[in-house]
Amino acid sequence: MPDIGWMELLVIGVVALIVVGPKDLPRMFRAFGHFTGRMRGMAKEFSRAMNEAADESGMNELSRDLRNMANPKRMGLDAVNKAFDGIDPTKYPEGSETRKLAEKRKAELEKAKATAEEHRRIREEKMRAANPPVAKTAAEPAPEPAAEPVPADTDSDAPPPRTGTAES
Repeated sequence: MPDIGWMELLVIGVVALIVVGPKDLPRMFRAFGHFTGRMRGMAKEFSRAMNEAADESGMNELSRDLRNMANPKRMGLDAVNKAFDGIDPTKYPEGSETRKLAEKRKAELEKAKATAEEHRRIREEKMRAANPPVAKTAAEPAPEPAAEPVPADTDSDAPPPRTGTAES
């Protein structure tokens, strides 16, 4: 987008005043305003049509699924699960250093998995506490406030009596 300062706008205004004339200048500005309004309307309509097309084609669901798959918190737990599933100490000979190391790593991964699961559970509980579920049934309407009794000896044209503190 071009960087137009006040000086450039002043020069454009003076040239427009000379070329168009002071009599037709307001009409030209009005026509320019209508033109820009139509262009904005067309841009909004285009954006709306593109959003509708994305909704109909399922792109929004696909985009949401991709974002969920790329969620780093989720990826961390998936990586732990994947690593946990890959270690099997029983495939190494009994008493070997490799088996001892595999058993040690499996124990560490079980501990990491339990910790990650506990953190996930705590995070979900905090989210549930912060955003309680909304009831899906129609709520009962709030009771209407009781009307104040009107004294019988007042005129209907007279203003209602003032209550509360008097202001000076």
